[in-house]
Amino acid sequence: MKTGNPASDDQDQAVTPNRWRALWEVLIVAAKLGLTSFGGPTAHLGYFHNAYIRKRKWMDEQSYADLVALCQFLPGPASSQVGIGIGVMRAGLLGGLMAWIGFTLPSVLILVAFAFILKGYDVGHAGWISGLKIVAVVIVAHAILGMAQKLAPDKVRITIAVLVATAALLWTVPYSQVILILFSGFIGWWMYRNVPVTPVIKMNVPIRRSLAVLCLITFAGLLILLPILRQAINMEWIALFDSMYRAGSMVFGGGHVVLPLLEQELVPHGVVSKDDFLAGYGATQAVPGPLFTFAAYLGAVSMGGAGAFIATIAIFLPAFLLIIGALPFWNVLRGNSHMQGALAGINAGVVGLLLAALYQPLWTTAVLSPADFAVVCILFVLLNFWKCPPWIIVLLGIVGGMIVNQI
Repeated sequence: MKTGNPASDDQDQAVTPNRWRALWEVLIVAAKLGLTSFGGPTAHLGYFHNAYIRKRKWMDEQSYADLVALCQFLPGPASSQVGIGIGVMRAGLLGGLMAWIGFTLPSVLILVAFAFILKGYDVGHAGWISGLKIVAVVIVAHAILGMAQKLAPDKVRITIAVLVATAALLWTVPYSQVILILFSGFIGWWMYRNVPVTPVIKMNVPIRRSLAVLCLITFAGLLILLPILRQAINMEWIALFDSMYRAGSMVFGGGHVVLPLLEQELVPHGVVSKDDFLAGYGATQAVPGPLFTFAAYLGAVSMGGAGAFIATIAIFLPAFLLIIGALPFWNVLRGNSHMQGALAGINAGVVGLLLAALYQPLWTTAVLSPADFAVVCILFVLLNFWKCPPWIIVLLGIVGGMIVNQI
C-alpha cells in the first residue's frame, strides 16, 4: 500500500521536471555563450551580463557584481567561475556543471580540431581574426559603460577605478591584479566603513558548508600532493595533470595570464614544441569561450584525445573547487557593513581592471588604423544604442575585419 502525503508526492513530481528544465536551460544558454563569446575573460563578463542579467534576470545587478568581485579575487579563470557560480545558483551543483560544459565545450572541440588538422598553420594575420579583436574592444567598452554607471557612480569609486586602471597599465608584475583588488577593498572599507548597511538580496547558494570546506581542503591537498605524486610515479598523464592543475591554481587575472605560465611548464620540458605552442596560441585568440581551453590544444598535441581530456579537466578543476568552496560563505560576508564597504571598493577596482584591459591588450592589438577605429565606432553604436544582439556584432566584426584587411 502506498503511504505518505499525496500533496507531497505531487509536489515532488512537479519539482523534478522543473529541475531538469532549469538544467537544460542553463546548458543551452551557456552553449550559446560558448559559441559567441569572443575576446577573452574581460569581454566574457559583458556577454554574461547581457545574457544572464539583462535579458533573463537570473540574478540581480548587485549580486552579479559581488560574484564578479569574488571571482576576480580567486585564482583561476574568472569568467568561467562567474558562469559556474550563476549555474550553481540557478540549478544547483549540476547547474554549475552544465554552465561550464556549455561554455567550455565549443572552444575545446575547435582547438582540438586545430591540434589535429591545422597544426602549424599561420592564422595570426587573417582578416577575420582582426575583426574578432575589434569585436572584443566593442564588447568590453559596452561592459565598462554599463558597469561603471552602477559600480562607480560617485567621485570616490570613479577615482578608485581610474587609479586601479592606471596602476594595472604601469605595474604589470605577477599578482599585480590581486594586489590592486585588495587595495581597492581597503580603500572602500576605509571610505565607507561608517555607512549604514545596505540590505542585499540573498544569493541562492544550494551548497552545504560541509561540502564547501571539503572542496577547499581538496584544492589545497591536490596542490601539495600532485607534485609529490609526479616525482614518485613517472607517468606522462600525471605530469600533464600536475602542470595544468598548478597553472589553473596559480593564475590571477584570467586566461591571458595563463599562456606564458603554460609555456614555462611545457615548452622547456619538450611536452610541446615552441612552434606548436605558438600555433595554438594564435588559434586560441580566434575561438570563442574561455582562453583556458588552450590546455585542450596542448593536451591534444602531447597525448592526443586523452591528453585533451586530462588537460581540460585539470586546468578547470581548481576553478570548480574554489568557487564551490567560497560561495556558501559569501552571503554572510557581503551582508557585513565592513565587507559592504570593501565590496564597493572592489567593484570599482574591477571596473578599473576592465578599463585597463580595454587599452592593453585589446585596443593596442585591435585598433591599428583609422579604418579599425571606424569599425569600432559603428559596432559600438549598433550594440549600445540600436541594441543589436552580440552574435550580429560578431558577424559584422568579422566582415569588417576582412574588409579592412583588404584596404
